[in-house]
Amino acid sequence: MPKASLPARNRWMSKTDKSELPLSGIRVLDLATFIAAPFAASTMAEFGAEVIKIERPDGGDPWRRYGTPKDGGDSLAWKSEARNKRSVTLNLRHPEGAELLKKLVAGSDVVCENFRPGTLEKWGLGWDVLSAVNPGLIMLRVSGYGQDGPYRDRPGFARIAHAYGGLTHLAGMPGGPPVTPGSTSLADYATGLYGTVGVLMALRHRDRTGRGQVVDLSLYESIFRVLDELAPAYAEAGIIRGREGTKTLNAVPHGHFEAKDGKWLALSCTSDVMFARLCELMGRPELAMADMYGEVGRRLQHYDDVEKITADYIKEFDRDDFLSRCVEFEVPAAPVNSIAEIFADPHFKARGTLTQVKDWTGNPVTMPDVVPRLSETPGHVETTGPELGEGTADILARLCGITDDDLARLKREGVI
Repeated sequence: MPKASLPARNRWMSKTDKSELPLSGIRVLDLATFIAAPFAASTMAEFGAEVIKIERPDGGDPWRRYGTPKDGGDSLAWKSEARNKRSVTLNLRHPEGAELLKKLVAGSDVVCENFRPGTLEKWGLGWDVLSAVNPGLIMLRVSGYGQDGPYRDRPGFARIAHAYGGLTHLAGMPGGPPVTPGSTSLADYATGLYGTVGVLMALRHRDRTGRGQVVDLSLYESIFRVLDELAPAYAEAGIIRGREGTKTLNAVPHGHFEAKDGKWLALSCTSDVMFARLCELMGRPELAMADMYGEVGRRLQHYDDVEKITADYIKEFDRDDFLSRCVEFEVPAAPVNSIAEIFADPHFKARGTLTQVKDWTGNPVTMPDVVPRLSETPGHVETTGPELGEGTADILARLCGITDDDLARLKREGVI
């Protein structure tokens, strides 16, 4: 899909539009780095929250330099994931920096942070201090292992969370090494989404009581939470699932299959009805009879036979031809898309799943659009990740009463 075919949005949202969004009037201070907590802040920004990114004066968030650089500057990852935010540089380790943060907290609703537990407390900016400044404050705290427990002080990243939380053990081919399951940042994004949900629930509680609270999230728990029956199956029957490769042992045919042209597709027959439709597609309705493979228990007993019948049939067709037949017979299937195929896909285009936004230099950046889609108050991507410190003077003057002389002095002293 050529970049020119995507609509470029204006740099700043009009006040009228912003006031109609569901989180309009909510101010979020994003103290975090990399992905998880900042992703939660970005999601809130897409739906109207004013998000102020607090960054170190000496280089800012390391995420600016992660991934593919754009025009020799900030990375495309930064421009996409730090969207709709303003940037303020502030050295929180400096006493004056800490005091300025307290002033910002006094007029804010949410603080997002992902330092190792105890770090903000060491700087005199822990929950006890900030909640005293603002009793209605919501504090999202993201870490590798959570705010308590014997591992609380250990560093954590998404890859570590995948391994510790049980996902990596499941990823790969049977008998082979564990592999990275898809995006290496999956745990960060899942935790960011849980963080957004937690903040919204805490805001709802504050609406009723006036009291804020802490939202405590660990990367590993977000991954562990989405592993379906892994925990109850082990507790009940001692089942330890392993690597299942291109298929799953809980349903058949249900996995990835190679077509005649060497392209791959995903096929999902998780119910007897879906399998019966596949049998009709293959011209072998007798396979769906009860005394054959029509019931899931029978299919699992004859797993290899059902898998081979399906795989052999698919191998007779080019991928797109077989997928067309799946559409005709209402069998759940999809291509295993590369990003190039995604850009060319008509459904992605019709849904507007990709959007294009001009960065602060005026150059267009293509990125995923807002999720979820609200019918009355849809979120918007209005700006890419900001230039380091672009909002420092404006925001500190507006919210903290800092003068131009103060700004010059603070800059000389390394506070901003």
